[in-house]
Amino acid sequence: MLGKAMAQSGRTSGPRVRAAAVAAAGVILAAGCSSGGGPAQAAGGVPVVEKGKLTTCTHLPYPPFQFERDGEIVGFDVALVDLVAKRLKVEQKIVDTPFENFKTGAFLNSGECDLAAAGMTITEERKKNVDFSVPYFDATQALLTAKKSGLASLDEAKSRKARLGVQSETTGESYTKAQGFDPVAFESADAVLNGLRTGQVDGVVLDHPVVQGWLKDSRNAAEFSLGRHIDTGERYGISVKKGNAKLLAAVDRAIEEARADGTYDKLYRRWIGPPPKGSS
Repeated sequence: MLGKAMAQSGRTSGPRVRAAAVAAAGVILAAGCSSGGGPAQAAGGVPVVEKGKLTTCTHLPYPPFQFERDGEIVGFDVALVDLVAKRLKVEQKIVDTPFENFKTGAFLNSGECDLAAAGMTITEERKKNVDFSVPYFDATQALLTAKKSGLASLDEAKSRKARLGVQSETTGESYTKAQGFDPVAFESADAVLNGLRTGQVDGVVLDHPVVQGWLKDSRNAAEFSLGRHIDTGERYGISVKKGNAKLLAAVDRAIEEARADGTYDKLYRRWIGPPPKGSS
């Protein structure tokens, strides 16, 4: 994940996701009516953990991919999974969980969620625990610094022994450690930004779309500077429990069809901005 300010436009058509109650697994943000029974099947015989639902594990907030606005969970990932839910003739239900669970696949393996969508980078380590969809997003990291620091690159940060902040358990954390830093790890993207604002760190390394979203806020733009992009070759994927071939095939088809018919580009523009040249 790069992993986990707000986008401006409304939801796309399809299943709507509304805030619900607090449960043992975390804050449940559910679509439509109250929960049904136990394990069931969606259209095409695809197994789901709850009748009439496609239960998505995510980690909030992580704009523009998933975040709460006016009592609803919205964002690019949410809209993309809505396409999967529509194909399966069910409604999406979102469960907010710690990001560390995405690395291990814990909530997928325990049957609490059908899939995980959280701006999550596909890595060989994670593939040992979960199965990933086809990639749906090409990601780069970004360095954001306090303007008063004058930092513009990781090389400068290293030479000046600057303190860097990252989100815990993300590839941003792994990357900065590999570059010889000892980053300060924060629980959420919001906490990362607050750490920079309060001077706990001199700069942060996080997914570029997230940083770009922060800078849409005039206060952030006045305080912080975007440093050089860090191209790590990362790509996001949606994960399912290992061996869940039917659900994985449905996710892949939804992504591929969205790319082919222009829906993907519409969602990208709505939640992130103009697609990079050559993307679709």
